[in-house]
Amino acid sequence: MDLNHLWFVLLGVLLAGYAILDGFDLGVGILHLTGRNDKERRLMLNSIGPLWDGNEVWLVTFGGAMFAAFPNAYATVFSGFYAAFMLLLFALIFRAVSIEFRSKRSSAAWRRFWDCSFFGASLLATFLFGVAAGNILLGIPVDGRGSFVGGFFNLVRPYPVLVGLLTVSFAVMHGAIYLYLKTEEDLQQMVHRWMWRGFGLTLVCYILATILTLAAIPDAARNFHDHPWSWGIVILMALAFANIPRSIFLGRPLQAFISSSCTILALVFLFSLTLYPNLVVSSLSSSYSLNIFNAASSDKTLGIMAIIAMIGMPFVLAYTIAIYWAFRGKVRISEHSY
Repeated sequence: MDLNHLWFVLLGVLLAGYAILDGFDLGVGILHLTGRNDKERRLMLNSIGPLWDGNEVWLVTFGGAMFAAFPNAYATVFSGFYAAFMLLLFALIFRAVSIEFRSKRSSAAWRRFWDCSFFGASLLATFLFGVAAGNILLGIPVDGRGSFVGGFFNLVRPYPVLVGLLTVSFAVMHGAIYLYLKTEEDLQQMVHRWMWRGFGLTLVCYILATILTLAAIPDAARNFHDHPWSWGIVILMALAFANIPRSIFLGRPLQAFISSSCTILALVFLFSLTLYPNLVVSSLSSSYSLNIFNAASSDKTLGIMAIIAMIGMPFVLAYTIAIYWAFRGKVRISEHSY
């Protein structure tokens, strides 16, 4: 494997890590307003309170790695999605502020405002991630110089919107399963209903997105024909997704969460394989597309970064495992709670 392919794979790993880890706490944010009282909403916040900022490190690392490894693609994507990324940044910042500020005062109006802010910011961020992924797959207007020549409303098309809805529904299901693992009694029973609702919404959106992908992106299956082994991932993803309702029905929430995580991992793989070798697909001409070769840094830069990544990644994984182990188990309200 050459350095260009290595960094394409590493970006996929970082994206998958973020989607799995921050996916459930974005889902908790979307479900936040379903809490029926202040105690239930505090329990929801406590379930992700020690974890959410560590989860977002994966997104920051993904952005930094793309900037250093594929600077041309980074520049094109960030210029094309500038308005959307500003909205995303606003949502992520407001989400963090909502978590930290909510319990600073006991006023009902104060807490209601931050509850709504937390929900809205989580929903907006999740939807924008999906819309961005849909646009990357469908292609954006990029000219021969690698410059985005469209506008904000060029990005709001039916297919990306559908992928955005799929992302939201998946986050709801993933977040509900996580909450079921972390809560007890009445809140856990309420969350149980949302696991089923989330699965139903995800199933509908996934079927529609698959049909529209094959219709709107003629080359979507090209790499699957070139690499027949990849159909095995499709089968494994279908089995993992089908195991989610089975595990919920049998009362095995940890198994359902693992299956949900494996499904997300497989979806990121399929997204990457559909895109490969491109990073930015031009809707104007395939010759204008930016791929892992014409958008990459020098081999020396990629090599130095690979060494740094091999040293740094074990620390990131060790930190993540340690934090999740330290805060395992059910959440309860205490003097240190949110």
